[in-house]
Amino acid sequence: MEKRWWQEAVVYQIYCKSFCDTNGDGIGDLGGVISKLPMLKELGINCIWFNPIYKSPQVDNGYDISDYQDIEPSFGTMEQFKELLDKAHAMGIRVVMDLVLNHTSDQHKWFQESRKSKDNPYRDYYVWRAPKENGKEPNNWGNYFYEGRGSAWQFDETTGEYYLHNYSVKMPDVNWEYEPLRQEMYKMMTWWLDLGVDGFRLDAINRLKKPAGLPDSKMPPAPPVGIYGYVVDRAICTNVPGIHELLRTINKEVWSKYDCMTVGECGNLSSDGALDYISQGNNEIDMLFHFEIGKNPNIITVNEYKQTQQRWIDLMQHNAWITQFLTNHDSARQVSRFGNDQQYRVPSAKLLATLIHTMPGTPFVYQGEEIGMTNVHFDTIDDYDERYTVGKYYTAVEAGEDPEVALSRLRPTSRDNARTPYQWDDSENAGFTTGKPWIKVNPRYTEINYAADRASKDSIFEFYKKLIAMRKTNPAIIDGDFKFLLMDHPQMVMYLRKCARQTLLVVCNFSDETVPVQIPAELEGFTWERLLTNREETAPSLERRDNWLPWEAEVYQVKL
Repeated sequence: MEKRWWQEAVVYQIYCKSFCDTNGDGIGDLGGVISKLPMLKELGINCIWFNPIYKSPQVDNGYDISDYQDIEPSFGTMEQFKELLDKAHAMGIRVVMDLVLNHTSDQHKWFQESRKSKDNPYRDYYVWRAPKENGKEPNNWGNYFYEGRGSAWQFDETTGEYYLHNYSVKMPDVNWEYEPLRQEMYKMMTWWLDLGVDGFRLDAINRLKKPAGLPDSKMPPAPPVGIYGYVVDRAICTNVPGIHELLRTINKEVWSKYDCMTVGECGNLSSDGALDYISQGNNEIDMLFHFEIGKNPNIITVNEYKQTQQRWIDLMQHNAWITQFLTNHDSARQVSRFGNDQQYRVPSAKLLATLIHTMPGTPFVYQGEEIGMTNVHFDTIDDYDERYTVGKYYTAVEAGEDPEVALSRLRPTSRDNARTPYQWDDSENAGFTTGKPWIKVNPRYTEINYAADRASKDSIFEFYKKLIAMRKTNPAIIDGDFKFLLMDHPQMVMYLRKCARQTLLVVCNFSDETVPVQIPAELEGFTWERLLTNREETAPSLERRDNWLPWEAEVYQVKL
């Protein structure tokens, strides 16, 4: 498979609203990103992925777009974005935009026109349906944000019909069956690529196609919205027949004409169905984000992690490429979710980074991971902002759940864990803003911040720099074959990366315990040179190792 630039990239995800504020309004902005480009260059990343920065009412922090071809004023201006794009490119850093093609804001001009009358030229840009004979919603679908009492349909008095919103009532789904809508989307994407952006992260990309006839979900109604008769069925609008033909058409009309990267967010997708999306011969998307590791709260054991990784890595034998990440803006912080964010915060943050950057595929770094930022514990629901947490909380409480129980249940997985402001230093508001931040800063900012990490002899940032530099200078990381060792060990993650020019060994103790491990026989007879460790106090000789410290991570190569 011919190498593309995104296969050798290290991507840094910026949640602009929480990154760096330069005008004191409490909201991160493009000026803040521009000011931190030298830091990102030093880190070694060579691609930025922006969460949506388009004009938006910010009902869902930018995923409700009111103008695809303008910048949200609280973030800056189009001129500032062009300045950022030029400066990033001059540093060898590409820029990828987050693109939402499943829905728009209800403030978008298309929807404002669409709701005016049934014969409006924009009517079929969205999914409208007449009520049932009893006046009720067209089907039993519940919205994913649990808004109101849960329906995915909103009645509009002007025309007496319902419109579909799988997410917020303020985010109507667009109708990809309508050719004029498709043409508008093609023109918009072409406009951004002509401007110089280097690709797109495609939000909910496997949900664009809706099932024919919009049938009721057959899932049994479940609390909390089930008591109102609605079913939150995430699978019913996912991977629907026809989605692959649609993506191939978009690729042909737009993406294939540019040297760009496309990475799709694909929920409700297992490795079994992934090849249809990412096989290079299918001409759909380049890579995808799945949630078999990072989002499913049941996949937490070391063996399950290894088994899941193996399934996805096996896809690369079929002319496909994968992503490596553990968290992003839609999940808990990785050191809290998978590591130990207390006693072993620093070594576990480094171990998780080691896995991401030495496994096959393109690594994605979410802002704050490089300094070991952790989950936040807010005491009241009023401090939370994101729609899933708030919607689920109030729906659960209305259905009878104790408020404290509901909050304690939702707190560990809230998306706001990843959205609190970047912790730059130990000054007020973590140096993020001179004003009042749009969401509270994590109280741990006084101990966990960029300045403190850079001053530490045990810096996580410096470890990330070494990992990213290793990826650029060690061919086995990108080109090498992959083989797990000790596959059934409940604590150790050990694997070989091997190409014609190099053999690497990665050894990680994924636990809070000191673990005795006998080195597999196939590793004997070679001289192993240690390239990287997160535990400098340990012996650098693989042959003399009997025990591995909690959260220890090592990278070795065969010395020729």
